[in-house]
Amino acid sequence: METTLAATGVLRYSWLLLAFPVFGAAVLLLGGRRTDKWGHLLGVAMSLASFVYGVIAFFTLLSYTDRSRDLHMFSWIPVDGFQANIGILLDPLSISFVLLITGVGSLIHIYSIGYMSHDVDRRRFFAYLNLFIAAMLLLVLSDNYLGLYAGWEGVGLASYLLIGFWQFKPTAAVAAKKAFIANRVGDAGLSLAIMLMFAEYGTFNFGPVFHQMSSGSTSGGTGVTTAIGLLLLLGACGKSAQVPLQSWLLDAMEGPTPVSALIHAATMVTAGVYLIVRSNPIFNISPTAQLAVTVVGAVTLLAGAIIGCAKDDIKKSLAGSTMSQIGYMFLGAGLGPAGYVFAIAHLIAHGFFKAGLFLGAGSVMHGMDDEVNMRRYGGLYKFLPVTFVTFALGYLAIIGIPPFSGFWTKDGIIEAAWDKGGTSGYILAACAIIGAGITAFYMTRMMFMTWFGRPRWQEPGPQASAEPRTGQPHEHAPHPHESPWVMTIPMILLAIGSVAAGGFLIINQRFANFLAPVTGEPAPPHGVWSTPGIIALVLVVVGVGIAWLIYGRVPVPATAPRGSFVTVAARKDLYGDAFNESVLMRPGQWLTRLSVYFDGRGVDGLVNTVAAVIGGSSGRLRRVQTGYARSYALSMLLGAVLLVAGLLVVRL
Repeated sequence: METTLAATGVLRYSWLLLAFPVFGAAVLLLGGRRTDKWGHLLGVAMSLASFVYGVIAFFTLLSYTDRSRDLHMFSWIPVDGFQANIGILLDPLSISFVLLITGVGSLIHIYSIGYMSHDVDRRRFFAYLNLFIAAMLLLVLSDNYLGLYAGWEGVGLASYLLIGFWQFKPTAAVAAKKAFIANRVGDAGLSLAIMLMFAEYGTFNFGPVFHQMSSGSTSGGTGVTTAIGLLLLLGACGKSAQVPLQSWLLDAMEGPTPVSALIHAATMVTAGVYLIVRSNPIFNISPTAQLAVTVVGAVTLLAGAIIGCAKDDIKKSLAGSTMSQIGYMFLGAGLGPAGYVFAIAHLIAHGFFKAGLFLGAGSVMHGMDDEVNMRRYGGLYKFLPVTFVTFALGYLAIIGIPPFSGFWTKDGIIEAAWDKGGTSGYILAACAIIGAGITAFYMTRMMFMTWFGRPRWQEPGPQASAEPRTGQPHEHAPHPHESPWVMTIPMILLAIGSVAAGGFLIINQRFANFLAPVTGEPAPPHGVWSTPGIIALVLVVVGVGIAWLIYGRVPVPATAPRGSFVTVAARKDLYGDAFNESVLMRPGQWLTRLSVYFDGRGVDGLVNTVAAVIGGSSGRLRRVQTGYARSYALSMLLGAVLLVAGLLVVRL
């Protein structure tokens, strides 16, 4: 780990990274309707201001030999034996996330000007976006786990507000609550990890915790370290929609499309990957926790890909893809120093191409009266040429066609798993390779159903999607058209990142050397072609070919066929909700009922019985207390007579 020095010079003002979006959110929320006319512009300006300062901070760090600076802001909870500070840590990992969050976030803010132009609550939408940016920056910039947890909860709140932004839609309101509750399960794991950390090490600052763990200077040993690692993994699974806490992400697509691009593609769902990589000293000394991370990643990358194959809703298909791609990142992060760099590189590249794909989907919806059913698309490349080109570049990046981004980053994870060797390494690599083939299939399916073939939006078929701003069905067939420049320019810039980001980060190990102070020394570089990479590329071609045979060579029916058992299961999200209901919700209900019964009949019954005995006895004793002196005198006389008679009987 690199020594952390105090922030000086321009980095003393790194608190501005948080201050800009906090100011924007406060003005827009407290200013009310008075800010409606210009509120969206303020929201964009605050996000851009954070990005500009982030760029300045990045180049300032590059000029240092020791690229780690800490800025103490204030003491949050100063009490005897417990000290919680708010501090900003600027190092290669945090500044990489800052540039991703503020850069991609600013493009999505700009895109939202056009996408939300007809929404009467656009000002409130931009306030929530600024609030999210501020919380996400606090998460990645905090120099301790408690500050990270504050940002962690902040992005959960902002996600809830943005998913349920169109509150008049029951599905949006339910999806927001589902996301909030599912994340609370994961957050419980993170909070327990922080408590255990403080109980064992007396601190939750990154540096001291990692130093004590690495030196083995505490009594808990690897058992405590493993417990902390597994609890951190639980928190990461909730925030990053990984198995078994993945089911909320698909429903979260009920929110406006810019929300899907910002939160559920580029930033919030990657917070779990950040947590694991930031905590790499913990996982490096706990093979059990590392193995658990790789298993979760491998299972989720396959589950998300299978779900994406069966969805006709373009946003939900992309949501399944997001689960899958983050599974790749978890797999890389669980492989230790050999995979950390590829996990973060894939995270950044994914931020470009997946945000571009989501914004492309939003552009299609914008031109199709908010229709999301791909079976009612077809032939749209003629009507939305700019969106088509940018979407196609994102498609080539995500399936890993060279030289696009995914070829460098995703294949790096596959090669790291292959190099691990042994049974576990080859199984993990096989899962990643199969996932690459499935990714090529469902993304090619999406391309054919959306952009090629005959136009199907005027054909008889299932009822069109409801208008999100009114909740009412469309009264006429859509008239597809290209989006305005304020929406297409961000898509173009993201498409450029989809093409170049992966190669820029991986070639010549630039990014690996940059991250080395945080993640450790990089592994020796691979050649451009490797055995697992070639196998993965072959499966990608096979996946594209199968999708062409099913969806490109023959007309796509306007109504989905029933499909096989696997197709039905994928449409139902692999029964994730049914599993949660059967394994978690219903047992929880029975446990609650049992506790209520025990409390009512057991605890309360015992207390009520004691009270009844005392009350009944006192009631009966009260009857002998008449209040008359003659009654008491007579009682005394009778008592004396009985006493004397008893003594006489004894003497005789």
